[in-house]
Amino acid sequence: MLDYKTLNKTSIETLHEAFRNAFSDYQVEMNLSIETFKQMLQRRGYAPEISIGAFESDRLVGFVLNGLRSFNGKTTVYDIGTGVIIDYRRQGVTSNMLLNVKEILKEKQIEQYLLEAIRSNGSAIQLYKKEGFKIQRNFSCFKLDKKSFVPLKNHKVEHTDQMAWEQFREFWDFEPSWQNSIDSIHAVSEEFLYAIVHYDNTIAGYGIINKKTGDIPQIAVNKNDRGKGIGRSIVTDLIVHTESHKISVLNVDDESKCTKDFLIRLGFEPIVSQYEMLLNIR
Repeated sequence: MLDYKTLNKTSIETLHEAFRNAFSDYQVEMNLSIETFKQMLQRRGYAPEISIGAFESDRLVGFVLNGLRSFNGKTTVYDIGTGVIIDYRRQGVTSNMLLNVKEILKEKQIEQYLLEAIRSNGSAIQLYKKEGFKIQRNFSCFKLDKKSFVPLKNHKVEHTDQMAWEQFREFWDFEPSWQNSIDSIHAVSEEFLYAIVHYDNTIAGYGIINKKTGDIPQIAVNKNDRGKGIGRSIVTDLIVHTESHKISVLNVDDESKCTKDFLIRLGFEPIVSQYEMLLNIR
C-alpha cells in the first residue's frame, strides 16, 4: 500500500534519484546531474509543501514536483515534473498523486494549475484531459549542435546586467512559457549571460543563454529592426559564451511562425512538440 504525502521532508538527493529513475526511458533525455536538477527546481519555483510523493516504506516511487508563482496575473501552480518509476506504473499512482495535489490546491485557494506534456505521449495527455486540463498552446522545441553552426556577426553585441524588461516585452511575439518567464530567469539570474544589440541609438534586440547548459530562454528583436542580421548576431554571441556543445530553444509558440523560421534558418532542428495545458481550480 503506497503512502501519499507532501515532499517537505524529502531531500534533494532522494528527489534526484527518483527523478532519474522515473525518466530513464523518457522520449527526451533527462539524465540531469544533481546540480542541474537543483537549478531546474530553483528556476521553476519548486514548492515542496504543494508537491506530492508516492512512498513505499521510505522509498520514493512516484512524484509530482510543483512550482508556485503568479502567472498571467493569477496564483498558479506549475507541474515541474511528474514521474513514476517503471515497476509502479499502470497502477493508478499518477491519478492518486494528482488527486492529492488538487485537494491541496483547493485548500490553499490556488487559481490554476499549469503543465506541459509531450504531444506524442498520448496516455499522459488523455489522463490530464480526464483530470480537467485543457490545451492552451502548442509549443515546439529546438536543438542545435554548436559544431554545425555558421557564425555571422553583422552587429556589435554587448553584455549587460541591466535588463530593460518593459521595452523587451514589446519585442515579443508570444508570452514565454513558465520556465522561460522573467520570474524563472530572475530565480537563477547568475546562471545566464545577457546580450543586447543597439541600432539607431536604441536597443533593437536581446538574447539570454545559460552559460553552462546552452539553454536560450528568450531571444527577441524589435519588429521594426528584423531582417538586418541582429538576431543572428545575438545567437552567434550567445553560442560563443556557453560551455555546452548543444544549444536549445524550448517552448516556442507554434503561432510564431517567424520565430520558428528564424531558428530553422540558423540550423536549429525541431526535436519535440508539447502542449501547454491548464486546469482552472476555482
